[in-house]
Amino acid sequence: MKNAILGLSLFFVVGLGFAQQNPSQGNYELAARFSPEKLKKLIFSTEVRPHWLKNSDRFWYEFETTDGKSWYIVNPANRSKTELFDKDALAAKLTLAVKDPFDGQHLDLNDLKFVEDENVIQFKVKSTEEVLKKDWEEIKEKNRSAKDSLEKKTFSFRYNLNNQTLTEIEDPDEDKKRLSWANISPDSSKVVFSKNENLFWMDKENFLKAVKDEKDSTIVEHQLTEDGEKDYSYGSSGRGDDNVEEEKKKDDRKRASVLWSPDSKQFILTRTDSRQVKDLWVLHNVRNPRPTLETYKYAMPGEKVQPVTELKHYSFESESMTDLDIATFKDQSVGLWSANIPARNRDDDFKPVKWLGNNNFFYFSITSRDLKKIDVYRWNIADSSKELLVEERSNTYIEIQKPEIINNGREMIHWSERDGWGHYYLYDMQGNMIRQLTSGPFHAESIERVDEKNRLLYFTANAREKGEDPYYLHLYRVSLNGGNITLLNPGNYDHKIAINDAASFFVNNYSRVNTTPASALHDNQGRKIMDLEEADLSSLFAAGYKFPEPFKVKADDGITDLYGVMYKPFDFDSTRFYPIIEYVYPGPQTEAVNKSFGRSMDRIDRLAQLGFVVVTVGNRGGHPARSKWYHNYGYGNLRDYGLADKKAAVEQLADRHTFIDKSRVGIHGHSGGGFMSTAAMLVYPDFFKVAVSSAGNHENNIYNRWWSEKHHGVKEVITPKGDTTFVYQIEKNPDLAKNLKGRLLLVTGDVDNNVHPANTIRMANALIKANKRFDFIILPGQRHGFGDMTEYFFWRMADYYVQHLLGDYTPPPVDMLEIQREKALTK
Repeated sequence: MKNAILGLSLFFVVGLGFAQQNPSQGNYELAARFSPEKLKKLIFSTEVRPHWLKNSDRFWYEFETTDGKSWYIVNPANRSKTELFDKDALAAKLTLAVKDPFDGQHLDLNDLKFVEDENVIQFKVKSTEEVLKKDWEEIKEKNRSAKDSLEKKTFSFRYNLNNQTLTEIEDPDEDKKRLSWANISPDSSKVVFSKNENLFWMDKENFLKAVKDEKDSTIVEHQLTEDGEKDYSYGSSGRGDDNVEEEKKKDDRKRASVLWSPDSKQFILTRTDSRQVKDLWVLHNVRNPRPTLETYKYAMPGEKVQPVTELKHYSFESESMTDLDIATFKDQSVGLWSANIPARNRDDDFKPVKWLGNNNFFYFSITSRDLKKIDVYRWNIADSSKELLVEERSNTYIEIQKPEIINNGREMIHWSERDGWGHYYLYDMQGNMIRQLTSGPFHAESIERVDEKNRLLYFTANAREKGEDPYYLHLYRVSLNGGNITLLNPGNYDHKIAINDAASFFVNNYSRVNTTPASALHDNQGRKIMDLEEADLSSLFAAGYKFPEPFKVKADDGITDLYGVMYKPFDFDSTRFYPIIEYVYPGPQTEAVNKSFGRSMDRIDRLAQLGFVVVTVGNRGGHPARSKWYHNYGYGNLRDYGLADKKAAVEQLADRHTFIDKSRVGIHGHSGGGFMSTAAMLVYPDFFKVAVSSAGNHENNIYNRWWSEKHHGVKEVITPKGDTTFVYQIEKNPDLAKNLKGRLLLVTGDVDNNVHPANTIRMANALIKANKRFDFIILPGQRHGFGDMTEYFFWRMADYYVQHLLGDYTPPPVDMLEIQREKALTK
């Protein structure tokens, strides 16, 4: 019987166009060793996240290793790093207070923050004592079958670091998530929210009543508008609720996305009219007691009717709501910018959302539907007029970043790709460019801080350091008065920085995919003050982990450098012949190629352990952090633009490495990668042999307008009558269904309201009509990311590649032991 199975396996393998004399078995045990649940016990902290204090340059951080969690306080001024408190002593005090046993090695403190004079910390701990859930009545009302009415009691404490005194907070505030509807003014005097599609506000006294009891009948609310209606609302839409839940919540308070003036006397908001936009639906098949429908507005590319956005301003002094005249382009988009949150305020429970600007002006952008025109404006409140500051124009789509307003509103730092690379420009407030601050063949990524006193811009950028992977980020400094750029964190790594508000110190986290993450503290000259931490990967290596290998190849044009990473089985044998799988995402907003060490290994490291070489590599038209030419390469050819580069990369790697079998090439991707992996099977059917394509947008004509029209292009046409219309055409995967030769597994969640299941179903329909054999899995109740069925999906994907690339057709057991072994059976 075993020989018969082997013969059957060989038959199928030959039938796919490649032969392997001895089909390999998938190494399920090695792959299972690195499941997400196991990785939680193998990988701990991989970076230092500083919490800067408000009254000094000091910061604290939490870091976890195989010895447990520790908390540290760092004083850059005297180059000191000490433990924030004695863990064992605090654990003993908590044991006495809570009556549950605690010890220093297993201490778990939640929501830790500094209060008072920076000598007191506040935190929460959970006990074994069970209490009735605070919102149990609300839960029961929504779900009559809910049974778990109890939860672990949470204690809140303050701990004085000077005298080691522990004090329980008897009446802590309600959980913040219960008041997510509250948009609080900067001075805390007012709260704005929406209800029944309209805008309301309440004062602080009434808000505090709501904190204690949202249904308090004595709460006084003030209604600001009366013309709100469904799909033309002043508040959040409730996207993600089915029609039943939406009806239940219709009278609830909801968040209104207003931006406040610094003095709390005004606010602005956008209101979008989607009433004429067509509906889309997903069906919740597994809802109880019967399936439910979810209806939502969804603007598709090329459609004539699109959402219309208005910009509104409200003044509490005049008690008036004003429609601001911003009409510029047909079907335009409006971008409002909020002010930066200082690093010292990141731990605050209350972080007001203020507009970018001052009490007299705010800043915003208007973008044309074809994204070839973007204008940056300042709104003059006194004159009620928009003032044009910058015009951006291009023959392809334009990217934009939030500007930095400096020098008391007299200057602005603007980011643009107008010379082919992302760079910073200094403008005055009359819209005149003073100077270009950065230039050259590299990409400026983000403003980290502006030191206005010394007129210095601190920013991150990539591709400036020769001899490095051009995607590695570094921190730089340049004068606003012009001059040379200074590198502040050299080293052939990808860097992630956290800088304080004064721009005097920064924490530098750095690694590559093949190095252990480490962190250090630097001053603003780039001098290292001290090393902080190195990640503890000892348990990971003990389990057999090995770093992947970065590589560089040429694109299909033979000129453009592409950068990738190769993941091998940890039991790699150089004398074996391995199938190769490409994990792909086409961009254009990113590339699925890791640059630093990470803990997510599902679709790359873990997949390789089954017996494959897995690679990720960029492609022309991918990541935006290179030249605009590179980023926009796929404009107008959204289906096929990256495929030739993916094929060329595998061919070059097979030429270099004798262990790669290029007659057995698999490909996998999710979302845009699901779309790309199927396209690869249809455009190069004799090269790519097996694909697992999940949640793919196979028909970009039914994917959302903003992504599809932007990256493929939509043509603006002016009719003889002067009317503006838009023409959109795009190639789709189902158009090529007749080309399928290899094995294809399509997967989708049935309530994916991002990439609608119709994308995958239409692909299946085309394959059926072309008389093709393929496989199809629907994951019930799952959105775009597959949620709690991610593990199930991984092992079905593993089965598919093991069978069709390794040629192991021995049926796996019905029970997924790799998942079941991770779960304790309690019933």
